[in-house]
Order: sequence, then C-alpha cells, then structure tokens
Amino acid sequence: MRTKLTTPQQENRARQIEVTAADLPLHCPMPSMLLWNAHPRVFLPVEKTGEALCPYCGTKYTLKDGATGSGH
Repeated sequence: MRTKLTTPQQENRARQIEVTAADLPLHCPMPSMLLWNAHPRVFLPVEKTGEALCPYCGTKYTLKDGATGSGH
C-alpha cells in the first residue's frame, strides 16, 4: 500500500527554478524533489546576488525579487 503525500514531489530535472523569500534559506534539493535521485543537501546563498547555481546538479535558482542586500 502506498501513502499519498500532501506535497506533490517532482523529479530533479528542472534546471531553472524561481524561488521566493519564503524558500529561504535555500537548499538544493528542495523539499518538493524526489529523494531517489537527489544529491547531498547544499545550502545556496541566493539572497546575496539574486542567483545561485547548485554545484551538484547545475540547477540555477533565481530569487523572484532579486538580491535582498542582506550581509548576514
């Protein structure tokens, strides 16, 4: 018997993903991605420049409203 998940999951095939401030701190793979083809979790500093590239899978993340200018 399979358990139905409340959050739909997707394969890690997307190469460009737009994220919002609600997704921060950003990490790849994201919670909505399937774990069977995932890589180790890596946190990405997308808030510094508005963009970040995952060193494992090459997915490019873009912050919807651009860089936050936060120096923390």
